[in-house]
Amino acid sequence: MSLINSFRAGSRAGILRNGRTSFQRVKRGWVWNQFFVLEEYMGSDPQYVGKLHSDLDKGESIVKYTLSGDGAGSIFTIDQTTGDIHALRSLDREEKPYYTLRAQAVDVETGRALEPESEFVIKVQDINDNEPKFLEGPYTASVPEMSPVGTYVMQVTATDADDPTYGNSARVVYSILQGQPYFSVDPKTGIIRTALPNMDREVKEQYQVLIQAKDMGGQLGGLAGTTTINITLTDVNDNPPRFPKSKIPESSFVGSAVGRIKAHDPDSGKNAEIEYTIVPGDGGTTFDITTNENTQEGILILRKVLYPLVPLTFA
Repeated sequence: MSLINSFRAGSRAGILRNGRTSFQRVKRGWVWNQFFVLEEYMGSDPQYVGKLHSDLDKGESIVKYTLSGDGAGSIFTIDQTTGDIHALRSLDREEKPYYTLRAQAVDVETGRALEPESEFVIKVQDINDNEPKFLEGPYTASVPEMSPVGTYVMQVTATDADDPTYGNSARVVYSILQGQPYFSVDPKTGIIRTALPNMDREVKEQYQVLIQAKDMGGQLGGLAGTTTINITLTDVNDNPPRFPKSKIPESSFVGSAVGRIKAHDPDSGKNAEIEYTIVPGDGGTTFDITTNENTQEGILILRKVLYPLVPLTFA
């Protein structure tokens, strides 16, 4: 903490900061800098905050110090004789980061103010007592199958309630705890990308990725939070239909349905919709084929008398 000790009203005030003293003109007999109090103090005695002192106080017990403002009397107390300030209870910076108070030096006997009231601030100094949190998880995302390595999937962000301006308490680093080697995460941005080529939806469609956000720049002793991302590989049309082999009776009548053909396409949605045609010049004069849109079957119709060993190729 720093304390500004001044001499007489209108004189040059010596300002003590980190062991160095500078001087400035002041109109009052005493002023001071900000005080700092440690967050989440757990000591058995009240926490010492700092000392206020007027140059009119010659140690003859004629000056009394009074305190008013945020938390005066309930959170902060001042020794009226010495000017020592203490915090009466543990404070949480995330609840209230600073307190604005006013102090005055008065004559013990008359109660008359010896100088104008002065305002100062007590700041609560942060400790690393909050873990990073993902506020919107768990997440869902999708990426096309067969995407190249480095394809963007999504970005996750964790927030840390600690003071970002003090130390590394709020500096978050991301890492992947589950989901390797399929996916990766950028440690600074939280952007998730594909990490393996040729991920095939027909082999594995769903992936669960566990992301950790750790403060203190990821160092040992940092606090951590996690979230889950459920990633689905979406289909691309990368599989041709495949036909089972069929045999047709030679005695079938012209115009009759002599068979049903169902191709299997492991793609999904519109990519799996099938339309059947007979390749020109390959039995097309002997058969017709229609597509049943509901069942996705090809219905084979006999156009003329069937002779043995008529080869057919479907498309």
